[in-house]
Amino acid sequence: MGKGDKRTTRGKTFAGSYGNSRPHGAGAKTSTQPKAPVAVKKAPAKKAAAKKG
Repeated sequence: MGKGDKRTTRGKTFAGSYGNSRPHGAGAKTSTQPKAPVAVKKAPAKKAAAKKG
């Protein structure tokens, strides 16, 4: 894995080629679908311990 390996980003940069490891264009890796909102889960309420006395 290094400059001679055309399957890696470093190898593609060294060879001056493009492909899956080094896509041509700035936004090539971004998704076109909007992300779904993430639901925030609240921790369950702590119960008060019963005092013995």
